[in-house]
Amino acid sequence: MAQESFPGWHGTTIIGVKKAGQVVIAGDGQVSLGQTVIKGTARKVRRLSPGGFDVVAGFAGSTADAFTLLERLEAKLEATPGQLARASVELAKDWRTDKYLQKLEAMLIVSDGADIFVITGAGDVLEPEHDVAAIGSGGNYALAAARGLMDSDRSAEQVARDAMAIAADICVYTNGNLTVESISP
Repeated sequence: MAQESFPGWHGTTIIGVKKAGQVVIAGDGQVSLGQTVIKGTARKVRRLSPGGFDVVAGFAGSTADAFTLLERLEAKLEATPGQLARASVELAKDWRTDKYLQKLEAMLIVSDGADIFVITGAGDVLEPEHDVAAIGSGGNYALAAARGLMDSDRSAEQVARDAMAIAADICVYTNGNLTVESISP
């Protein structure tokens, strides 16, 4: 569907915060179509455990596309246990070169508790600066808020929650119904 005729799916703010040996990924629950909230309680942050290796992932974009990518990531993690960076790069390579996957419209933030990566359909696997990553329609608001809060005495979870609250106050496509997952290395 051409971008001009697409009805305007918006929604999702996902943030990953790494602080004091803990990583937290949080996401809001709003899914919007144009100016209408379709659902306010979506779970866009998931815990994956391929082969007993824990990974937390949050997604922005098309839900079906994101689930396809999460399944592929799980398969990559099963093939390379304990190697999130390698699995992420392999997923990004497939996403960039596979004709079916190229059409997927989503982004991921993933963490094994030691590292945080943003994975995009452009073939990027990005390790964020300042130990904060954010994606989605309210991502820049959450990112700015979290960066401002990182020097405080707040925990990783509190930074993520406070940043999401700020994003929800600014971005009409983000709500305060959070899913929060924490992971340590």
